Amino acid sequence: MKSVLAVQGSPRKGGNTHILVEKILEGARDAGATTEMLQLADMAIAECDGCHTCWQGKECPKNDDMNGVFAKLAESDVLVFGTPVYWYGPTALMKAFVDRFSYFNCPENRPKIRGTRAALVVPFEDEPLETAEPLVKMFQMGLAYVEMELVGMLLAPGVGEKGAILDHPDRLQEAYDLGRRLVA
Repeated sequence: MKSVLAVQGSPRKGGNTHILVEKILEGARDAGATTEMLQLADMAIAECDGCHTCWQGKECPKNDDMNGVFAKLAESDVLVFGTPVYWYGPTALMKAFVDRFSYFNCPENRPKIRGTRAALVVPFEDEPLETAEPLVKMFQMGLAYVEMELVGMLLAPGVGEKGAILDHPDRLQEAYDLGRRLVA
């Protein structure tokens, strides 16, 4: 049975990102996967300060929730990253989380994540898809750098108000279908 770990990077619980990520997980569960969602807003994750302790095979010296997450990331078959667009990038919550992926940038830790499949879900207020391009590019490059495979993406423009995605049943279905495909 495949395991899917979702990382919900919006500070708004019950908002558009949260709703879409939950739809992806629903699809994954219906396809037979076990699922879990991390709510970054409920976690204490400090910034990476580039000390490179983790590159020496040691635990990160930051005394925060991320040290408990590394094993979950390594044990998951699929990772789902959900973040709205904030100033053409991810939320500060998601950026701090992704910056800590430097843990996987050493010979001891890289194999723990190499080949893991990933998906990205990005709702945003603006209509032009170009608004999400810098964020998407960051994830494409970062995931490729740690040798993960970005296998799915859902962009949802025009949903700025909390819950606005509920008025877009096509996007909700797209999220559900993506969840099913992630574990097929």
